[in-house]
Amino acid sequence: MISTEEAFSILENLSYPERVVEVPLFNARNHVLAEAVFSSINMPPFRQATMDGFAIALHDELHYEIIGEVKAGDFFTEQLESGQAVKIFTGAAVPDSANAVIPVEKITVMDTILSVHERMKPEANIRQLGAQITKGAIALEKGTLLNPAAIGFLAGLGIPTVKVFKKPRIAFITTGNELVHHTEKLPEGKVYDSNTLMLTTALFDAGFDDVQLYQVEDDFDEVWKMLKSAIDNNDVIVTSGGISVGDYDFIGKALESLKVETLFYKVNQKPGKPLLAGKKDDKIIFALPGNPAATLTCFYVYVLPTLQKRSGMDYRYGSQLMKRLADDFIVDNVRSQFLKAFVSDDEVTVLSHQDSGMLNSFAIANALVYLPYGNYRLAKGDKVSVYSI
Repeated sequence: MISTEEAFSILENLSYPERVVEVPLFNARNHVLAEAVFSSINMPPFRQATMDGFAIALHDELHYEIIGEVKAGDFFTEQLESGQAVKIFTGAAVPDSANAVIPVEKITVMDTILSVHERMKPEANIRQLGAQITKGAIALEKGTLLNPAAIGFLAGLGIPTVKVFKKPRIAFITTGNELVHHTEKLPEGKVYDSNTLMLTTALFDAGFDDVQLYQVEDDFDEVWKMLKSAIDNNDVIVTSGGISVGDYDFIGKALESLKVETLFYKVNQKPGKPLLAGKKDDKIIFALPGNPAATLTCFYVYVLPTLQKRSGMDYRYGSQLMKRLADDFIVDNVRSQFLKAFVSDDEVTVLSHQDSGMLNSFAIANALVYLPYGNYRLAKGDKVSVYSI
């Protein structure tokens, strides 16, 4: 059995091949850029009015002759002479011969005569050509995670496709004769399968959409065939259940038969002690315990950072977030603990119902508190290590 820190170190030192794909911008959400993107245009591509008003050719008087109008999407080609103005709307192209925009609240209009209430400085209320970015400049660096704002920015530059790091294809396998789909009637001796929907939702929330689902009963040959298929056709394989040492726990035996290299098995932690990480070629396998809270804990602490690492994202094994305890807490455990918790402002509250089979407190948790093993007392206000989830 190894410590959590040793498990983190093993996973941290793994390397994976970089796979780059070119995708339409619409499909690039939550991907990481594999190369820098350069702007092919100036943005804005013209001098742009920042508000509704009048574009004017400045002169020494306070009165201007109105000779036209410029809506967003129009382009005024006539020459403004000194003392002339055109009505203009936010975002519209300012005529080259205009040198200021005066807002509507600072003018009075009588027929075709515009009277200004104060003199404007040259280039007032005009966003200059290329003010956001100039043609040929780097729009987004390699390694940028493409969130909605980044997608919008690139769309505004007319970028149709981007090269991104390909995300791993994920297999999720649940095992157990006792499992019943949550929509079916529950027979005696059975339990509803919560892990499949829970882990699939967690993967989708984290931006991993390419997920293949498998379910297998507790039979060695069936488990072996299912695992082989999953390993052959996916990059990351996650199993739930069947990894302990019971008579019907076949995951470990099947992985050994399939020549999967064990990176570690059993971590000195609670929940999730019977956790296995394995490797075959560039595929990585996580065999998680079947208890729902243990499954989800191991996912957030070990599986998710690995998926992020393989996708070119920022990732972290181990928490670097420290928060103050809202209450006193006594630690008396031979295993390090990941406790379901709720963070509010700078405080963290350890929740009740910490059993590895209980999800009710996980449903309201937004963090995990990590407490190293030992016998000690923590006082209210002491700082503890926290994982955001």
